[in-house]
Amino acid sequence: MIAATNRDLEDALTRGEFRQDLYYRLDVVELRIPPLRERREEIPNLAAWFLARFNAQYGRQKQLAPETLIRLSEYPWSGNVRELENVVRRMVVLTDGEQAFEALVAHGRNGHAAAPRPAPMVTESLREIARRSAREAERRALVEVLERVRWNRAEASRILKVSYKTLLHKIAECELTSPARRVV
Repeated sequence: MIAATNRDLEDALTRGEFRQDLYYRLDVVELRIPPLRERREEIPNLAAWFLARFNAQYGRQKQLAPETLIRLSEYPWSGNVRELENVVRRMVVLTDGEQAFEALVAHGRNGHAAAPRPAPMVTESLREIARRSAREAERRALVEVLERVRWNRAEASRILKVSYKTLLHKIAECELTSPARRVV
């Protein structure tokens, strides 16, 4: 049996959102396939393969301009390979398919001009990055559990498998406030 997901099943398991018995049935051999944005070198080959497939399927002879291939390689692909497949299909099927893609890139998905993204400068050590990420993940988990149990802290401490005192400390450390205590 082969199963695929874009979710972190271990997190879903600890949150009680995924059945433990099913997880252990599926977790025999795990293959992690990185998202397309982390495999940009594969985009030209995938685009060429989709182009050939859709040209044959729709009886077309479309070619992609070199500038379009560059844009395809630079695009963030939040929808992964399936989004690339749909974009190439659109390019083949529509007369102005490449222009439609250029408009998408120029104006972003929401119709607003896409802001140029400066390359981030890393100024902190890997240890600092890991600590910050861990704090952010811990805060998100706390908020999620507290909201799920409607801020019942005793229930949240049981779910998170920490003492009540530790939970109160973490709530204070993350500067979280109960919706009932928030001043509007």
